[in-house]
Amino acid sequence: MALALALLPGLAWAQAAPQRPLPLRLDAQGGGGGEQAAVAAPEDIPVMRGERSPSPGDIVLTALRLRSTLDLETVATGEVTLAQGDMVLTTDSLSVQHASQLAVAKGRVTVSRGADRFRATEAEVNLITREGVLKDSVFDMARTGARGQAQNVEFFSGQRLKASRASYTSCRREDELEPDWVLSADKLSLDFDNNEGRAEGATLRFLGVPILYAPVLSFPSTDARKSGWLPPSLNIDNRSGIDLAIPYYFNLAPNYDLTLTPGFLARRGLSAQAEFRYLTERDRGHLAGHWLPDDRDASRSRGSLDVAHSGETQSGVRYDLAAQHASDDDYWKDFSRILPSQMPRLLPQDLKAQRQWTSNDEGLRLGAYARAQAWQVLQSTTDAVVPPYQRLPQVGLRLEGDAPGGTRLSVQAEYNRFVLAGRSATDTRPDGQRVHLEAEVKRHWDEGWGWLSPALRVNAARYDIASVAGTSAIERRRVIPTASLDGGLRLERQAQWLGVPLNQTLEPRLHYVVTPFREQTDLPLFDSAARDFNELSIYADNAFTGVDRISDAHQLTLGATSRLIDPQTGAERLRLGAAQRYLFREQKLTPDGLSTANRFSDLLLYGSGTPAPDWRIDGTLQFNTDTDRFARSITSVRWQPKPFHTLAATYRFARDLNEQIDVAAQWPLYQAAPSGGACRTSLYGVGRTNYSMRDRRLTDSLLGLEWDAGCWIGRIVVERTSTGRSEATTRWMFQLELVGLSRLGTSPLKVLKDNIPGYRLLRDEDALPTTTVTP
Repeated sequence: MALALALLPGLAWAQAAPQRPLPLRLDAQGGGGGEQAAVAAPEDIPVMRGERSPSPGDIVLTALRLRSTLDLETVATGEVTLAQGDMVLTTDSLSVQHASQLAVAKGRVTVSRGADRFRATEAEVNLITREGVLKDSVFDMARTGARGQAQNVEFFSGQRLKASRASYTSCRREDELEPDWVLSADKLSLDFDNNEGRAEGATLRFLGVPILYAPVLSFPSTDARKSGWLPPSLNIDNRSGIDLAIPYYFNLAPNYDLTLTPGFLARRGLSAQAEFRYLTERDRGHLAGHWLPDDRDASRSRGSLDVAHSGETQSGVRYDLAAQHASDDDYWKDFSRILPSQMPRLLPQDLKAQRQWTSNDEGLRLGAYARAQAWQVLQSTTDAVVPPYQRLPQVGLRLEGDAPGGTRLSVQAEYNRFVLAGRSATDTRPDGQRVHLEAEVKRHWDEGWGWLSPALRVNAARYDIASVAGTSAIERRRVIPTASLDGGLRLERQAQWLGVPLNQTLEPRLHYVVTPFREQTDLPLFDSAARDFNELSIYADNAFTGVDRISDAHQLTLGATSRLIDPQTGAERLRLGAAQRYLFREQKLTPDGLSTANRFSDLLLYGSGTPAPDWRIDGTLQFNTDTDRFARSITSVRWQPKPFHTLAATYRFARDLNEQIDVAAQWPLYQAAPSGGACRTSLYGVGRTNYSMRDRRLTDSLLGLEWDAGCWIGRIVVERTSTGRSEATTRWMFQLELVGLSRLGTSPLKVLKDNIPGYRLLRDEDALPTTTVTP
């Protein structure tokens, strides 16, 4: 395909031309046997001698010897050059018949445009129709790195060409050795206007072995999309065995397409996948489905559905839909790649809409929203999941804007109906309805060197709790006010780090909160959970997320952050901080359900940055001052001295819960020095492993090899994902990337990028040609 992409723009005569003879205008450059030049100008003028600078549309002919017979023939020999614009044709001999306007070049013929180069033994060009033939042509494309040869290349007017006995590769040719991969065809035709390419008798050879033969191979002749078969994918795992799929792509319109993928699983039988994508002026989304009509291993039909849609009406209503559904509880184990998710056992069905109005001065904004959210929980007999509440529905209003005196006002009112679906016999959580109102008045001062933000908040809620297990329905109400004061300073000085001048900041911060205690243990937990303990949550007013729990507080949080900043670029080189909370009175409502007698919270230490070139460090430490031991820590280190060289390690510790070590890498294992113009070959190792020190077992792991031979890349990756304490799914991925042609097999690139920090592709992930096969 790259042959046609390169040849046509390389020849200026393939463009539109005047449909009348082009007389030659001769300009003598010397006498006798000296060099002469001829200029073909698009005007019907008689042959004449003189001086004129060629225009961009002229064809300039130069040679050591030039002979012209009026109205018959012009012959040029010896270092002949025919130039038009950025196209240059050189040859040993060139003749132009005036009557037919046929130019014939013989000998060592080369055609170049820019850095692209073509060589042939003979070329014929009609200067009127811009049609031509190259015989025994060899091409070398600097833009794409493609090269190949053809017995004959025929050019037609417009954007069409044909070639016979053509071959194409992106590998360098070493003497008479066959390239590592080559695509050959008996006949090749390309139509750039209609984006159609067709190769008859096509054979793809890799390392001398035919790996693909097709009586007819069709493909797009440009970067535009084209309908047809895509390269097959091959998956191997311990649950389904060999999984072979061959997608067919339908380019239905510029803004929507369809991919149908029939497949076969060795242990399960036939399968089918479909994905429809669309993009309009106001809407976008996709619809995907997976179906096994008869899973032999499970003795039933199985499938899944994945829908995503987002858009906006002309009136400004924004809406979003995200829905996933699986046929059975074991689907996530057997087909993890079909429904990728951070929570593979919780499949969302979420529909929401919102509308916002803004006042003319943009000082006041009103928003309305509605939502219906449900979940499909994929349960297990050995590792049960506690199902979350469904919101059927959620409706709310939100108002925020400027108030007198520079204050900021925000009010939110919301109604929720919470329902539990698939409740187990031991689940005593009630269904219910909740109406709540949250209001805040806040004032913010910022002078650059410091800032101060006092705020008043109120959280009011009314509950209608349904009866469960013989209990009667009840109604509960509560109103909880909160006052807070948040402020800090920004101090800065010049400093040095490893001899490099930097700006160092010191940013102390105080956060004071007062919230009275209200009994809430008789209220359900619809959407509340304990906050994580980190550098953001330690300055939060409430120890819980959501609405159902508001922790009582009379506390002061003191913290400080220091940063080292490059004054030239503004980049942050290092960031260190510490924070701790002090309670003025005992806190009764806590995440663990126990009142807090200790006045000091755990000490939080955190840091991140690049203390030295090629190094990146991030860490968070939670130190318990009562036991003088670390309660939790997360520390990660990454060393990346150069591209494709990455080592990363992460240590996670939570006392009495877990302790894990995570190691990941991308590193060259072997590199051969290039010789004789050949490509440099490299072997890279990639991998990641997660080891639980508490359980003394590997949880998730990834291991693979990438072989870069310059014109092709081979990848073998095996991934092991834990699906339970004694269960795991192992998947093998094989991919052969023929640079400049296509990728064959199952791509492990997303898996590598998601699992290895700092992983880099060996090649830019540009869109590769879409190769299609017609039986």
